[in-house]
Amino acid sequence: MTIEEKASQMVHASRSVERLNIDKYNWWNEALHGVARSAKATVFPQAIAMAATFDTILIKNVANAISDEARAIHNIFRQKGMKNEYTGLTFWSPNINIFRDPRWGRGHETYGEDPYLTSMIGRAFVKGMQGNDKKYLKVAACAKHFAVHSGPENERHSFNAYISKKDLYETYLPAFKSLVDVNVEAIMCAYNRTNNEPCCGSNELINNILRNSWDFKGHVVSDCGAIFDISNNHSFTASDLESVAYAVKGGVDLNCGSLYNLIPDAIKSKLLSEEDVDKSLKRLLMTRLKLGTIGNADNNPYSNIKPDIINSKKHKNLAKEVAVKSIVLLKNKNNLLPLKKDINTLFITGPNAANTNTLLANYHGLSSEIVTPIEGIVKQVSNGTMVRYKMGVGINDQQTNRTEWSASLAGNSDATIAVMGISALIEGEEGAAISSNANGDRSEIDLPNSQVDYIKTLRDKAGSKPIILVVNSGSALNLTEVEPYVDAILFAWYLGEQGGNAIAEIIFGNANPSGKLPFTIPRSSDQMPNYKDYSMKNRTYRYIQYIPMYPFGFGLSYSQFKYSDLNLSDDVFHIGKTMKISLQVENISDKDAEDVVQMYVTQPESDHNNSKFTLKQFKRIFLKPGEKKIITFSLSPKMLESFDINGNSKIEMGTYKITIGNSSPGTRSKQLGATLLTAEFDAI
Repeated sequence: MTIEEKASQMVHASRSVERLNIDKYNWWNEALHGVARSAKATVFPQAIAMAATFDTILIKNVANAISDEARAIHNIFRQKGMKNEYTGLTFWSPNINIFRDPRWGRGHETYGEDPYLTSMIGRAFVKGMQGNDKKYLKVAACAKHFAVHSGPENERHSFNAYISKKDLYETYLPAFKSLVDVNVEAIMCAYNRTNNEPCCGSNELINNILRNSWDFKGHVVSDCGAIFDISNNHSFTASDLESVAYAVKGGVDLNCGSLYNLIPDAIKSKLLSEEDVDKSLKRLLMTRLKLGTIGNADNNPYSNIKPDIINSKKHKNLAKEVAVKSIVLLKNKNNLLPLKKDINTLFITGPNAANTNTLLANYHGLSSEIVTPIEGIVKQVSNGTMVRYKMGVGINDQQTNRTEWSASLAGNSDATIAVMGISALIEGEEGAAISSNANGDRSEIDLPNSQVDYIKTLRDKAGSKPIILVVNSGSALNLTEVEPYVDAILFAWYLGEQGGNAIAEIIFGNANPSGKLPFTIPRSSDQMPNYKDYSMKNRTYRYIQYIPMYPFGFGLSYSQFKYSDLNLSDDVFHIGKTMKISLQVENISDKDAEDVVQMYVTQPESDHNNSKFTLKQFKRIFLKPGEKKIITFSLSPKMLESFDINGNSKIEMGTYKITIGNSSPGTRSKQLGATLLTAEFDAI
């Protein structure tokens, strides 16, 4: 290849090189929770909802379904000769950034605030996407945004994230390392700087850590426009030409953008060598060979996937299963839920009851069936049930006399279901969340005042009649002001095309709620530190000093569980060996149920600021009424590792505490009725 031809393969809209039988290829495609921005496809629940399932097997099945549809869609495009954006097989998903602050607008694209949960859900997603053929890829997954990236959205093109090496290695890097370990094909570098270096070209992040330390073999792609930012927004280089050289030498193989067309000029200016370019080109061509976008595409076994899989009944049912398992029951006063389907009168209200935006979230596709909550609920109730609906209030509207009139229906109904919350128009990516007052972020985490006022009005009109609050959100919402006014609360995320059916199945008892919070919900915005501070101090369940409204890992069920007989195989943990941990879990109710058994480790007091406790393993289990199961975990030396301020790993000697239950440890979990067992051991 000529230098110009090589450069043409290193931009996302790669041109053809006909004399070498290299077809043009557009690398840009998205599949965050289903094939996005492309042809008809199944819309699965948003990523944060997938995390709330704590179910790695289920999420691998979801990713397998997404990649099947992706292949089938691509095969159709190939037959049509379509090679533009969103037709390829390189999908820039998943987003495994740590959701360190609930104000970040893109947090709902992630798997929450915990590095271990993010790692496990992310690994499952990558395995399902890429397939299990030893030679070929079904599609190429991409872990983004490497590595310290979570807002602010309005400064992301110029922001410099300062962090300690302790936080880098304990919080921001583990999920990326975990996905590299399962051979994720691509890594996307972030817009911002980390400790003064633009991430897209950071010698420390990409060359030293990603390639040399972790031995990453795949390719690195820039976030879109990030190479332009290096000079024009970070002022790190003096020109675009220097930025191109910085990025290529820094290990960025593919430019989402067009600046890599300057590579020939950078070589002429002796800012780059052809050898630098060849390293990147080799990695990109290897990805294309594994996908079959160069060479004989039919050699790839996934090229035969048929279009009848697209948005099939099987995939719709899978989308509903994920939605059902993700819904978190936060309150159920006097066991109000489940409701009876033959209830005489039912009032449905709220800005999200008939709102498709709250189902789709961002980076979404479109399907032939998008079921709103009102549709799902009406489908479930008996023929003789009188159902009435008024929106009552807009997502951000001020309350008016008309809301009083709508709320009066609560007094004439046996129960009210209020579907409230926010949407991806309020929280999302810079430029996409058009109703955000902070370029996609949120300036505070309160439920909009108009909705708070409306819920209070509903309670006034309903008297003692029950109100069920369904909350759509991709991030933490302050519910402290409305919690006393409602009898039950369901946290229902952005649930995808089957969201309305899933909500109805929970409300009417077709399914037993089993979702768990993948993040902490504070009592107010006042509890949170400065948004721009990337230190983990007082952030996430591992480091917070305050008592939250709802803790990480929490979620109620219609069933009750008894945890007992916690046993450690040894009183003393010998470094280099593995400890076995067991306990018994019993379903002491009359309903089939699933629970998520969570194991946390608290480290000894030490000379540096360790987390209060950290999730190390979890298992989702199914129990019939009265059934008992023995659950076992293995504790390895790696699980006891921590890092000092210099980024050096070590295992503290001393007394550790194991906590196992169905929520994270802490007083708030106990106040809300979670079951927690503890035991101690010494490490020597």
